[in-house]
Amino acid sequence: MIDKLSWIAVYPEIILLVMACVILLVDLSVKSPLRTLTHVLTLLTLAIVATLEAFYAMGGQTFYGFSNMVVVDPMGSWLKCFASVALMATLVYGRPYAADREMLRGGEFFTLSLFALLGIFVMISGHNFLVIYMGLELMALSSYALVALRRDNATATEAAMKYFVLGALASGFLLYGLSMLYGATGSLDVNEVFNAIASRQVKHQVLVFGLVFIVAGLAFKLGAVPFHMWLPDVYHGAPTAVTLLIGGAPQLAAFAICIRLLVEGMLPLAIDWQQMLALMAIGSLLVGNLAAIAQSNLKRMLAFSTISQMGFLLIGLLSGVVNGNQLNTESAYSAAMFYVITYVLTTLAAFGVIMLLARVGHESEEISDLAGLNQRSPLYAGVMAMAMFSLAGLPPLVGFYAKLAVLQALISSQQISHIVLAVFAVMMSLVGAFYYLRIVKVMYFEAPKAPNVGAITPPGDVAVVLSINGALLLILGIMPGGLMTLCSQSISSIVKSLGS
Repeated sequence: MIDKLSWIAVYPEIILLVMACVILLVDLSVKSPLRTLTHVLTLLTLAIVATLEAFYAMGGQTFYGFSNMVVVDPMGSWLKCFASVALMATLVYGRPYAADREMLRGGEFFTLSLFALLGIFVMISGHNFLVIYMGLELMALSSYALVALRRDNATATEAAMKYFVLGALASGFLLYGLSMLYGATGSLDVNEVFNAIASRQVKHQVLVFGLVFIVAGLAFKLGAVPFHMWLPDVYHGAPTAVTLLIGGAPQLAAFAICIRLLVEGMLPLAIDWQQMLALMAIGSLLVGNLAAIAQSNLKRMLAFSTISQMGFLLIGLLSGVVNGNQLNTESAYSAAMFYVITYVLTTLAAFGVIMLLARVGHESEEISDLAGLNQRSPLYAGVMAMAMFSLAGLPPLVGFYAKLAVLQALISSQQISHIVLAVFAVMMSLVGAFYYLRIVKVMYFEAPKAPNVGAITPPGDVAVVLSINGALLLILGIMPGGLMTLCSQSISSIVKSLGS
């Protein structure tokens, strides 16, 4: 018999699933080239789900459903709320772009997006290895189909094949690692695995062997070196609307399963997985920043930028436990949560401007396509400039505070190796500032590439959402306290429930 609490735990997932099916059926009768009814129903669904998740989060309670296979806690609820809002912005930015490229001949763009979000929700709420993996596969399969949505485009088809093959390999790594952990501990439940490891009655060698494969699978989802190979090709080859969908909300889910598996499930093994994360963070900062300098394609540059940004996220995750001491846990993981949320917000603004500049028959994805943007539209040049400054970590944008919070958590451990890593991260940020500032220079100090290109006149909803998006980058940079407090309280509830 399923208790009432279990149903309450999955109300948002039920709404998403039911509405995705309803929208799929309703879309059969929609004749509008812009799929207006489908679009409105999708946004209403996302707004309802986001509101419900915010209501759960503000309740501050942690409860479990379906025999502890699903957990509802403030961290998961806030991440699902932000993922829903991120998808809303993605669909608003992406609809005109998708319509120009005949991607809206059916309603698949909207329904697959909802199913991908459902997978994200399941990943975030999963407290059992099989549930987490099921959510991961639902999100991944929907993403593969979205990348290949332009069936007549060879570049998109090639990107989808690469994404599918490498994604299947990474999923195999993760599944094999989880099976090793199950074999060692005899449980699929995250809390029971934590208690089994903490008891020190399980062979350490078996645990570390499984841990290596789990970290490899997680690194692929984050796009961290050396499992980053898919990212530039998929970002470049996928339609820009789908690129944003892959690079936005799923990053929140990837962070969530890192917390669920590494922190809630394997915190007693922190000394082992933190060393792996440290190596990946160094590689991501080095490869991401140096490779981005050589890019002329804007989407590929942002792909390598993502790799370097994930290096900072890993820094936050690796500084939570110091010599078995968990005093730094809350500040480190809350800084990482703040970082991933603000990174997604910045990515939305950057790709929103790229899609705004695209037109029928022209993708506008080369850096040179931004030339003279300030002359055509000072507002959107300003939004793009703020996104680049934020990614570079320049004050007073939110990216500066995000990087500062992560580095403070790292340095507060007072470990020599961590201080050296912090210095290295700052040096790599200076390298990264070069290619971000190059975008600003092209927009403000170069003549337009095509003099006959007129002013930019976006649809009203795109203009409003993009303006709000850009404003948030500045507002959260000046007043980051509210969001940081939210992250701290969310992580605090996780830390208090460890092993319970």
